[in-house]
Amino acid sequence: MKELYIYGASGHGLVVADIARACGYDDIIFVDDGENKYPSFEEIKRANEIPIAFGVGSNAIRAKLFEKVLTSGFEIVSLIHPTAIISPSVTIGKGTVVMPNVVVNAKAVIGDGVILNTSCVVEHECVIENFVHISPKVVLAGDVKVGELTHIGIGSNVIQGIIIGKNVIVGGGSMVIRNIDDNQKVVGVPARLLPSTSNKGGEGK
Repeated sequence: MKELYIYGASGHGLVVADIARACGYDDIIFVDDGENKYPSFEEIKRANEIPIAFGVGSNAIRAKLFEKVLTSGFEIVSLIHPTAIISPSVTIGKGTVVMPNVVVNAKAVIGDGVILNTSCVVEHECVIENFVHISPKVVLAGDVKVGELTHIGIGSNVIQGIIIGKNVIVGGGSMVIRNIDDNQKVVGVPARLLPSTSNKGGEGK
């Protein structure tokens, strides 16, 4: 039996479990700190011989859990669905999840704890920093940089060479044609800054 903990038993965690099974894990153990039927992290943290992946959509929460798991001595695994197309020159960090039909092209760099959601495209030489969520059907053209804890909403497009800062939210269906500073929220075609743009670590799935 090939065992795996998945930290987070929400709907996002269920999708991650499907990917884990497709990757050959046949004994999935959900871990969740809420009031539910699943063991908490405190209950399993001494059983760190079993590797762990993350089923949490919130960027900020995923980042905190990553540090807690890392300091407890767990092996943190990335999960890549078999239908994803990943160039051999791509670098992928720990705890990242790559969902079905994702394309990641040459020399892209993907950080730790990233979510590349269903059917997104990350083109050549993009850099995706830690704990970013790239939503379904997002297209990043070549040489785009995305800062840590940023969430790019469903169906958005980013033209080549754009730099998106840290802790940014790009609303669903947006077209990003200009650089975005840290801690901003933008939406629209083309994407424009919204007022009151304080962002606490991105959104869930």
